This record gives sequence, structure tokens and C-alpha cells, in this order.
Amino acid sequence: MPQETLYPEEVQVAFFIFGQLKDSFDGMSGTYLGKEWSSCEFFLNLHEIEDKKITVYFMKLIERIVVKNAADEAERKRKQEERKSKTGGGQTYTHNVKG
Repeated sequence: MPQETLYPEEVQVAFFIFGQLKDSFDGMSGTYLGKEWSSCEFFLNLHEIEDKKITVYFMKLIERIVVKNAADEAERKRKQEERKSKTGGGQTYTHNVKG
């Protein structure tokens, strides 16, 4: 039976606290900017995290990956829309009008 691979406790705690932080988006474009960090200390204290430095370190690593993935996905969609617009953008509709 294969053994389940778990992250170290510090990383699991970082994922947990990271998930509690509010997401931040650009107001004009709706682009994901990452987490709102103003409540981070509150959550670290609330959950009585002893090694706050290492937890925040892992949280920032997680955020970097999440933001990069969101930016890559937005770029992929932009290129897809660009290709559509260059090729005519989709279906062409014709209408028969008798007058």
C-alpha cells in the first residue's frame, strides 16, 4: 500500500493561514494581485503560530506560485482571444431578407 505524502507541518500551517487571507484584485482589470496581508499577524496570533517567520516565508512562496499561475492563465486567454480576432472571431451569420 503506497504511503501518503504529506507536506511538513510548517507548510501545512502556511497553506491553512494563506487560505484565510482575503484575495486582492485590480479594480480596473480584475487581475488577481495576490493576498491582502494586513490580517496576517492576526491569524498567526489567533492560531498561536510559534515560528511566524518560517510560516510567512512559506506563505509568500505559495503566493508567488498562485500569482504566477493566474498571470499565465490570463496571458493564455489573451492570446487565445487575439488568435480568434485575427481569424475572424468565430461564426459568420447570414440573414435572408426579402423586401
